[in-house]
Amino acid sequence: MAPLLAAPLVGAVLSGTPTALAAPNPDLTVHSVTVDKTRVAVAGLNTVPVTITVKASYNFSEPEPPPGGFTLYAILQRYGANEGPLNDLYSSPLTVVDGTVRNGTWRGKVDVPSTANGTFEIFGLKVGRFDPASGDNTDPSTYPNPVRISVSGQHVPRITARVTPNPVPPGKPYSVRWSVIDSATKQPYGTRLKVLLGNDNGCVERIGTAGTVLTDTAGYITKSYAAADADYLNCLLLPGTQAPVGGLIMLIPHPSVVSATPSRTSAPVGTIVPVNGAVAGSPAGCPVNMQRLYGASQWRTVGTASVRQSGRFTLNAQPAYRGRIPYRAQMVACRNYLTGYSKVFHITGT
Repeated sequence: MAPLLAAPLVGAVLSGTPTALAAPNPDLTVHSVTVDKTRVAVAGLNTVPVTITVKASYNFSEPEPPPGGFTLYAILQRYGANEGPLNDLYSSPLTVVDGTVRNGTWRGKVDVPSTANGTFEIFGLKVGRFDPASGDNTDPSTYPNPVRISVSGQHVPRITARVTPNPVPPGKPYSVRWSVIDSATKQPYGTRLKVLLGNDNGCVERIGTAGTVLTDTAGYITKSYAAADADYLNCLLLPGTQAPVGGLIMLIPHPSVVSATPSRTSAPVGTIVPVNGAVAGSPAGCPVNMQRLYGASQWRTVGTASVRQSGRFTLNAQPAYRGRIPYRAQMVACRNYLTGYSKVFHITGT
């Protein structure tokens, strides 16, 4: 199946854009950002450290820094791409190495992986430590002329998933065989790899390497899932120093099991006949079409409704001529639900 997210920074991503009310920290002013490398070559599962030096001022309201010190972290985005959980890199905590919190120099590093192949820009900096689950919607504090790092990634990991059964019937358990191979050779790396398997928020709020499991030497790992897990994101992530540096995040495909029954099986021509139906799994908000057969084989949409929270919908049929007229309900492919149809039913125009 097509991934919702591919290895960073390939394919579509989930938006991580802050809310409209978000704003940079008003107390932080970034004067300059420099790096010790603007070009990096990295292969396979290795990383290359890039040192980041920041000159900044912070209008700290207390006489002393908080216990444990005071840190910043840098956010690196693929140049020209949208923000997203697998489209960003994050530095380790930057700490004061010269001056003071109020006016000083911070330094730390970012471990650049091969999956960052392309150009990354140090988009901005935030106060504190990286924590995607904190609920902090403060935007990064930016600065003029952001620094860019050109990354030459080779033998980049390629991640795939095979879902069984496919598609997964609503309410049924399933399994996923995940695979990590070398995209250049199309072969496994030949060693057991540390990966993270996640579900729901565990796919977009991971920090560090806690919870890693091992693939086999061919790069495979199979996980069994409960039926309820299919209603959320499923993922395999490649752990990084801070956030994952690659992965595959996807929704599990469901068939659209559609039923539809007309409230009347005959009606005068031109009369509106409500048709009540349901879609298994309750894909609320997804569109359902009323279709009528024209000629021997051409189905045309003659009305549209949306699936309600209950999983039910109501469409309207309107016999256009005298005689037995074939209809069906079509659930249009929506989110992780595939296109599906009800059984054909008939309304006789009188």
